[in-house]
Amino acid sequence: MTAPAPWSLTGESLACLVRTPGSAPPLPAGLERLPGPSLLVAVSYSGSPVGRYLELAVGQPARLGARPGWCITTMVVDSAESRADGRLNWGYPKELGSLTWRSDGDLRELQWAEGGLTVSGRRTRARLPFLVPVRSLQRRADGPVVVPGRLWGRGCFTDVQVAGGEERGLDWLAGTHIGGHVAGMRLLISPARRPFGWASSLRAPLLSPEPAMLLRRPAA
Repeated sequence: MTAPAPWSLTGESLACLVRTPGSAPPLPAGLERLPGPSLLVAVSYSGSPVGRYLELAVGQPARLGARPGWCITTMVVDSAESRADGRLNWGYPKELGSLTWRSDGDLRELQWAEGGLTVSGRRTRARLPFLVPVRSLQRRADGPVVVPGRLWGRGCFTDVQVAGGEERGLDWLAGTHIGGHVAGMRLLISPARRPFGWASSLRAPLLSPEPAMLLRRPAA
């Protein structure tokens, strides 16, 4: 059964910025690339509309009309429900994978078996509360959409180590990067909005009911 947006999720995460190479995956039709680093996120969700699951995501800077944001070009989860609903609700390119999260003292580590990729970092005791808006730009079955959201928690800066990735052409992520760890994370993902016309208005309208009825839940 589909879990419709909005989604409220809890957990903890590691994230870092990585230089975007010219060989980075292409963006979906209707989105334009922006200069700047890519975003790598490893998440352990302790609560969501589909239960606990792990996630690895890579986002590239992009714009849809006048709206900048992150376009998620790689997203791996270990939950079939999260994969199906993420594709249907927002157009996230979720795929199923074997993910393992390790917590050992202050160490946090996510391993993706099929991609041969490991993301790790150590949290520190000095953490500050924060609240930030987040926006991703995706292409759903009915066209490009804007996905707004909010992220809050207690964060700290840390070095994030990334190793491997050759099996899936993600070796450009490898190295040590400045990043952060978020504890007590709460993420709200709002319903996707579809722009129209020049796609430059600051508030894209919600998807109308008619195109929504054309969407079909993808096979798990």
